[in-house]
Amino acid sequence: MATFFFRAVASDGKVRTGSLGAENEKLVARELRKQGLTPIYVGVAPKSASFEIKLPRFTGGRRKDVLFFTQELSTLLNSSVPLDRALSITGELTERKSFQFIVLDVLRVLKSGRSLADSLAAHPDYFGDLYVNMVRAGEASGALAVVFERLAEFERTRDDLRNYIISSMIYPALLATVGLASVVVLLTFVVPRFATIFQDSTMKMPLPTKIMLDVSDVVRRSWLFAASTLLGMIVSWRIYTRTAAGRLWWDSLRIRIPLLGDALLKAETARFARAMGTLVANTVPLVQSIAIAAATLNNKRIAGAMSGVAQGVKRGEGIAAPLRKAAVFPPLAAHLLTVGEETGRLDQMFHRMADIYETDTRASIKRFTAIFEPAVILVMGLLIGALILSMLLAITSINDVQV
Repeated sequence: MATFFFRAVASDGKVRTGSLGAENEKLVARELRKQGLTPIYVGVAPKSASFEIKLPRFTGGRRKDVLFFTQELSTLLNSSVPLDRALSITGELTERKSFQFIVLDVLRVLKSGRSLADSLAAHPDYFGDLYVNMVRAGEASGALAVVFERLAEFERTRDDLRNYIISSMIYPALLATVGLASVVVLLTFVVPRFATIFQDSTMKMPLPTKIMLDVSDVVRRSWLFAASTLLGMIVSWRIYTRTAAGRLWWDSLRIRIPLLGDALLKAETARFARAMGTLVANTVPLVQSIAIAAATLNNKRIAGAMSGVAQGVKRGEGIAAPLRKAAVFPPLAAHLLTVGEETGRLDQMFHRMADIYETDTRASIKRFTAIFEPAVILVMGLLIGALILSMLLAITSINDVQV
């Protein structure tokens, strides 16, 4: 008898973890169902296992590694290459040494008699619950090549949307930073030199010039205090938003930000729909799929509402009605899923829903940047223009006195 680690969803929608002794994973899963739990994972305990479903915290390199791994396996398995040989080839083609070790370790565990899903689950920093359960479903159905093809598409579309959002926000952020830095440089270095003209002068300065010199003086004298205060506020905000209450408050607030909040909400909707479509298409149970897909969400407020949706599914209400009742996604989402339930094509409707909201996310981001960029340019132009005008007024006043 061996001891198996398990992760399962209870009737209240919460995730339970623990260990059970049995001859094999199937007996453990059967025992869990007798206890009223829905098994998500049964096998070798992942490293740093926690009491909640977690997705790996990807760095850019890890995300690319997993995408490369998935695409290569999809190509090789669809070419009828045996699994162990496909893993060996993928390991040879992997350029990053750290990930090459991961691939070879997966191959080693696989050859020791474990399933591919268990081999991947041993590396949760790279392969999350969604990935592992998809592979497990593929192994059970004998359609591993199809599963990796769908996983490759899932990883690629998710990566494309994330890259689009980041690349779209780089220019506005850079523009705002450069504009603010320009104003600070003018007030700190240029204006003080200009102020020396009036040091020995008894002439009355124009009001705009006097305001400009006063602001410059405050900036030069108080920059250290201001910088320390700003740093303290940022650190305090980061600490608070890492708490459960703080994260919930921030996630609730940011989806209400004009223009940007709409884009963030649609991105979360697309992420959930893409994960659900991928899971449901591979016959992963609906309640289990909701728990796993909720873990892919970045917004904890929306993810928390998914437990209520799962309860509605368990009560036989379907998924469209509980999702409409949760009121966390745009109204169109529930209507699309109602049609999917009526036609029996829920997986296809989830994919259609993901396509719609990925397109809407791009449009919302484009709208936000189209407004934000001119607004930043206008504000920075007004500030710098006001500084230059103040200088010109002072120079004109000096010329008038000399005449």
